[in-house]
Amino acid sequence: MNFKRLAAIAYKETLQVWRDPRSLAIALLMPLLQMVLLGYGVSLDIKRVPLCVYDQENSQTSRAVVQGFTASKWFAVARILGDERAVRAAMDRGLCAGVVTVPVDFSRRLAATGTASVQSVFDATDANTTNIAIGYAEAAVARTAADFQARWAAAHGRRVPTVGTVDLEPRVWFNEGLDSRNFIIPGVVAVILGLVGAQLTSLTISREWERGTMEQLISTPVTALEVMIGKLVPYFFIGLLDAAFCLGAAAYWFRVPFRGSLGALVVTTALFTLVVLGIGYLVSVRIRSQLGASQVALMLTMLPINLLSGYAFPIDQMPAPIRAVTLVVYARYFVTILRALFLKGSTVGALAVPIAALVLYAVVILWVAARGFRKRLD
Repeated sequence: MNFKRLAAIAYKETLQVWRDPRSLAIALLMPLLQMVLLGYGVSLDIKRVPLCVYDQENSQTSRAVVQGFTASKWFAVARILGDERAVRAAMDRGLCAGVVTVPVDFSRRLAATGTASVQSVFDATDANTTNIAIGYAEAAVARTAADFQARWAAAHGRRVPTVGTVDLEPRVWFNEGLDSRNFIIPGVVAVILGLVGAQLTSLTISREWERGTMEQLISTPVTALEVMIGKLVPYFFIGLLDAAFCLGAAAYWFRVPFRGSLGALVVTTALFTLVVLGIGYLVSVRIRSQLGASQVALMLTMLPINLLSGYAFPIDQMPAPIRAVTLVVYARYFVTILRALFLKGSTVGALAVPIAALVLYAVVILWVAARGFRKRLD
């Protein structure tokens, strides 16, 4: 390998990037836009669910039930309804995600027996949100019911039974505030690096074909390996720069706690960058059209990262055949490493398997990409 020729190829590719507005936009603007849009726009937290109230009794006791819903951050009363027709209309128009109905005899039943029923109806077109909202509703009613039960027992000279009850005392590790942003943002870093890296390098060789400069490149004494390394070096440093920006934004702007080793983070980020650069370069070698190469690179990066890496959908909840497919998805291992380093503070030893997988991927992809380039015009 001749380092002078390699440096010449790297310098040439750097000039290509600098003179190409599209490449500059991908390298500089896309990470910023994606970090802002995904960081602020994607959330798994269900808060302020719009709730409509149909209080048939409208007494102090029934209003206390409604207050049990609105006092939490889970629900927000969107509208007070007056009849059954208004309930159906509000649900059909999407004015509320759920309706709480307090029956007209609520206070009388509660005073006579110490128990009464409240109906809740939820729009289940979004099944995930509805399941969570139902759990919130049950918790809100349970707190109010406990207060009513204690008052009723005191008024009737009875004691609330406590023998035989079991209390659950949950403890949450690694993400103490149960903030979904801490779970999502590390995965966003993998999405951005995968998209930017593969998109940039997918234009390297295809650009030579479209601009008619491939003949000049082939006529030079550079080897296929020197061409690959020379063309990937500028994008490798661009990828590290984008990674530094994204990881810094995750830690200092979005306040995702970082508890792991900075050295492990740098090394694994570099490995993942090599993998996505190699994928983009391999696509560019095989497809001579910049548009076609860009689209294929987008398919090979965005789809696996978004759907099969565990970034958006838990892998352990997928069917067994799909879980088996995720084992060959390179982004899965980087997302696992990022979350473990940020939230758990895991050691390198605990991350040996995903790190080894990234090393294997980097070696195989770069080897295949280097062999894929031939100094021929056919």
